[in-house]
Amino acid sequence: MSRQQEHDGPLRVLIITEDDPLYVIRFFEEFLPALPSGIQVIGMTVLEAFHEPITKTARRMLQFYGLVDFTRLCARYAMAKLQRRSIPNLASGTGIEILRTTSVNDPAYLDRVRGLDPDVIMSVAAPEIFQAELLAVPRLGCVNIHSGRLPAYRGMMPAFWQLLAGESCATVTVHEMVEQLDMGRILATLEFPLRERDRLDRVINGTKRAGAGLMLDVLEQLSTNQVQPRELDLSDSGYHSFPGPEDVRAFRERGHRML
Repeated sequence: MSRQQEHDGPLRVLIITEDDPLYVIRFFEEFLPALPSGIQVIGMTVLEAFHEPITKTARRMLQFYGLVDFTRLCARYAMAKLQRRSIPNLASGTGIEILRTTSVNDPAYLDRVRGLDPDVIMSVAAPEIFQAELLAVPRLGCVNIHSGRLPAYRGMMPAFWQLLAGESCATVTVHEMVEQLDMGRILATLEFPLRERDRLDRVINGTKRAGAGLMLDVLEQLSTNQVQPRELDLSDSGYHSFPGPEDVRAFRERGHRML
């Protein structure tokens, strides 16, 4: 945020996200209708989930959810596809241009983004790491929303890991993006209450919806130069990868469910 200065006109925001019609879309269903006049979304890039082929994602999800819940999730996914419910369709319906690319670090994509002159690049579950050239493009930097307390729950599936750890709340965090994953300064947080026996489905949906309002607050603060970044407490640092079978067993043994 070191390049922050007064500017005229609305805050120009480019969004980078993933193609998820089940969970991530919940964020945009709250975020897009609530956009104030002082924030202008100048484009959106929607990447493949996990930035990998859908067959690999399906195998990963089958192992994670188990056969019964995976089948239920597939039925939800198929219904969303039949209804043409997707983040690109939602964005296009509000007049937002979709910028297509196979990688946000591709030189041709970077040139196009520079031409758009964004004030902020906003990451919502973006499945690709932003390299230094992309991070340097927007005047006010790149911001990310993460459904976990940082830096303790850096990495993947923070809602799962907070439930497994027995936390009383999931901490939704908006933070600056730097080259090291989930290590930028904190811009804002909110707490989403967790239950002793909970459903991952409820928590992911709830944190996505609540996070939309938090992100809007941060963007409005950026547009008026009122944001106050806070350094991470590195004494509480951790990193979590995608849960393995033993983690899923422990999760269920705590009384939690997936769906």
